[in-house]
Amino acid sequence: MTLSGIISNDLFSQLFFIVGGGVCAFLLSFAGTFGVIAISRKLGLLDRSTVERRRIHKVPVPRLGGVAIFLAFVIASLVFYTLDTEVSAAEMVRYWLLLAAATLIVLVHIYDDIKGLKPLPKFIAQTIAVIIILGPFGTQFHGVLLFGLSNPFGIPGSHPGEVPWYRVPEITLFIQQPEITLMAIPAVLFTWFWIVSMMNTVNFIDGVDGLATGVAAITGLFITIICLTLQQYSIAVLSAIFTGAVLGFLPHNWNPAKIFMGDTGSQFLGLCLAVLSVIGGAKVALALMLLGIPILDVVIVIVSRIRRGRSVAQHDTTSHLHYRLLAAGLTAKQICYVFYGLTLIFGVLALEFPRIYKLIGIGLVIITMAALSIWIDYRQRKRGVLVQPTTQELKEETSGGPSQDLSRTDKAEGRAR
Repeated sequence: MTLSGIISNDLFSQLFFIVGGGVCAFLLSFAGTFGVIAISRKLGLLDRSTVERRRIHKVPVPRLGGVAIFLAFVIASLVFYTLDTEVSAAEMVRYWLLLAAATLIVLVHIYDDIKGLKPLPKFIAQTIAVIIILGPFGTQFHGVLLFGLSNPFGIPGSHPGEVPWYRVPEITLFIQQPEITLMAIPAVLFTWFWIVSMMNTVNFIDGVDGLATGVAAITGLFITIICLTLQQYSIAVLSAIFTGAVLGFLPHNWNPAKIFMGDTGSQFLGLCLAVLSVIGGAKVALALMLLGIPILDVVIVIVSRIRRGRSVAQHDTTSHLHYRLLAAGLTAKQICYVFYGLTLIFGVLALEFPRIYKLIGIGLVIITMAALSIWIDYRQRKRGVLVQPTTQELKEETSGGPSQDLSRTDKAEGRAR
């Protein structure tokens, strides 16, 4: 058999796992969500309006959709990813660590979606999940450790000492190997910051029906595509399974939503995106471009809350970009179209741009965010409708009392318009 024949057969085999895994996850998620809706309604696990949490939906909506996404991902990956002979032993270890961390996050946030948790226990759960993903066993980290980033000014194929430090192909944080030493502390903290930030970013944008679901699915799709172009087929399989699981949930979550993913879903999606953007070669620049608008939105909101002396974990229904777009006159579906369109555009640019031009792409994200903010302010002034804090928010801000759970209350406004 010729070399081209071997390559084509290998690619065909991997495409079977990629497409098959994605389709299987889609079907499992789509069908499983019906079951979660039925069980939630039977047990009364619904998202209702209360004095503290005003909801626009007239009919109480189930809130545990993340369970269907998680189970679809687990089942499909156990069938298609673990049976893929192209998966290396190191990748398999990272996969099991991801499943363990994801299971912890899902269990904690199922309880949160049903009973409610303060921010601190959820923060502790996130940190434990990161430690699990790091896989600090023996003398090395066997999981995911983000200790190096591609240098946009580097010379491919060069080695340290052969070129000036600013031309090396990868910029590292004090270590060259994932060894457990004191020098690895900055890399551990950076990895923790990346994963926790991604989890909270997805959680923050889950305020309009279908928004977080669609953005996460598009991001997963582009990670799959870039893995294919880099011939990282096994990682593409896992990413395709994730994308399929999220897409299977989207029809149920589309406005008006029949079910919400809850913190269970948003935290799981953020965790997977953080890990998938790192394993198989850092794709942090890709994730920063695809999720640049939501990430900047979170940064702006956090800075705004700190400047006003409010807790970062305190809820509001005014600061986030999707709420401001609602006040500017857009419907929930139109807001999704805006976010989806921007994510697709930046995804295509991220695929097409060489490494050095990805910095320009990130700059375009910042410019787009600024343009959106200017347009929103203009639109609100023209309509005479300014975003104002609710009475409950003003009371919390002036009293300095304990804040409500951000993830529950921060999503009150955009659900069913």
